[in-house]
Amino acid sequence: MAILLGSIADDYTGASDLANTLTKNGLRTVQTVGIPDPSLALPDVDAVVVSLKIRSVPAADAVAAATAAERWLRRRGAAHVLYKVCSTFDSTDAGNIGPVTEALSDAAGGGLVLVTPAFPETGRTVYLGHLFVGGQPLNESPLKDHPLNPMHDANLVRVMARQSRGAVGLIDLPAIAAGPDTVRARLEDLREAGVGSVIADAIFERDLETLGAIALETPVSTGASGLGLGLARALVRSGRAPASDATTANAIFPVGGLSAVVAGSCSNATLHQLDVAERSMPVLRLDPERLLAGLDEIAAAISWAGDRISAGPVVVAASAAPETVSRLQSLYGREASGHAIESATSVIAAELVARGVRRLVIAGGETSGAAVDRLAIPAFLIGPEIAPGVPVLRTVGNAQGDMLLALKSGNFGGEDFFTAALAMMH
Repeated sequence: MAILLGSIADDYTGASDLANTLTKNGLRTVQTVGIPDPSLALPDVDAVVVSLKIRSVPAADAVAAATAAERWLRRRGAAHVLYKVCSTFDSTDAGNIGPVTEALSDAAGGGLVLVTPAFPETGRTVYLGHLFVGGQPLNESPLKDHPLNPMHDANLVRVMARQSRGAVGLIDLPAIAAGPDTVRARLEDLREAGVGSVIADAIFERDLETLGAIALETPVSTGASGLGLGLARALVRSGRAPASDATTANAIFPVGGLSAVVAGSCSNATLHQLDVAERSMPVLRLDPERLLAGLDEIAAAISWAGDRISAGPVVVAASAAPETVSRLQSLYGREASGHAIESATSVIAAELVARGVRRLVIAGGETSGAAVDRLAIPAFLIGPEIAPGVPVLRTVGNAQGDMLLALKSGNFGGEDFFTAALAMMH
């Protein structure tokens, strides 16, 4: 299987977001969970998105995992590799966006790397190097208080520089609007000045199309799904990717079985979605403090769901308000708190699958990663879009048989996302 575009995603929901974008823009795409086992037969596709869980791990671990995935992708023909990061650039001063970007660039022989988390479709734009969320600077938006990687600086040049060895530059909007030749000239100036990574402005999809075409001339880029849009369109327009209806090619067919939702995200969007879901289906809200204290919340949740699931979908949520999360982190530590929630929700998801669930919606990036790992799902085909950035996924090669999943980043989706997702899986 020779592929045109390789991608390495730093979490599983981001991977499905990117795979959805590539599919919508004409590339036949498969999402793998880690580097696939050689025995796994993957379909003939244009793009592969390798899902990793490296957003919040130590930088050295992230670099090792990403470079191993890069080698696998290059061996399968990928001339360009996109490092897919969150559209809110979630990271700390230790990484992992800077260290992984530089490591991938080094592995490919060096050179400038274009970097942008812009994705106008979901309200993420970059202007003069500053990231905006729905028109608000990132550090003033509700998304600034990520439980693992709070983001209190909207200036991405500064953010990237604090976690990079090399210098970080900027390609501003006027240069991008002037077209590819101007961007190339500006990049050459930055390269001669010793810059390694370049934050790129983008306000409109046409900006992403310009950046995608330029990025394809280099071996590595870093960005959110918006940059994937630009890369996919550039490949199709260049004739390198055959024109096809990728969504039809990866159509999702119904599966039998029961339905459930498991939520671990503490975003405002997910909390509101849970409130709305409660109007139409049973919702169990776990007590995060009891989970962290090692009490019997998990067994009680499984029993509660088992009593109800044959009658229709159920929702089990470990989501909590930001003030509760902050209090628990101060008591138990940020890492321990996050791990306890991830572990609990993944056990619950696996137990629901063992009881016959074959249509499963998971809310939260870390929650999704933990659950998919516990279920040992090796890959997904990409189906129709439920909401921007969230497709229906069909499992490939997993021991439980065919399943349909939706892996939702915490802030994605409208207020009725859970009911809409389950409806699309029937």
